[in-house]
Amino acid sequence: MNLKIKRLHLDDCTIGAISYGIDFRAFTLELPWQNNTSNRSCIPDGFYRCQKIVSPSLGECIEIENVVGRTYIRIHKGNYTYQIQGCILVGDAIKDINGDLTPDVTNSGATFDNLMKIVPDNFVLEVS
Repeated sequence: MNLKIKRLHLDDCTIGAISYGIDFRAFTLELPWQNNTSNRSCIPDGFYRCQKIVSPSLGECIEIENVVGRTYIRIHKGNYTYQIQGCILVGDAIKDINGDLTPDVTNSGATFDNLMKIVPDNFVLEVS
């Protein structure tokens, strides 16, 4: 079974719906599409190998592998686009938390912990 993200590209961010089978549903936040530029863009649509890792800077996270021209792409905890350098944040809702008129995700820590409980150590991410 694949982890799936269906996205909507906006001028200031990319928001998505993430699912794993029938047991997990949540939302994602990424940077806007900037031609796959490192640290400034969301990743392209595609299929990616993923694995659970422990990052020195992020702690537990999911590493997204085989993104053409990119490295260190991860799914991790966070609420705001300024916490992203090309990665993907998860949360239970989309809301402008900090009043900057850019969508954010809420309850990222708990949502991420639930995701980590349900996905295997290695899996495929399908992004569209």
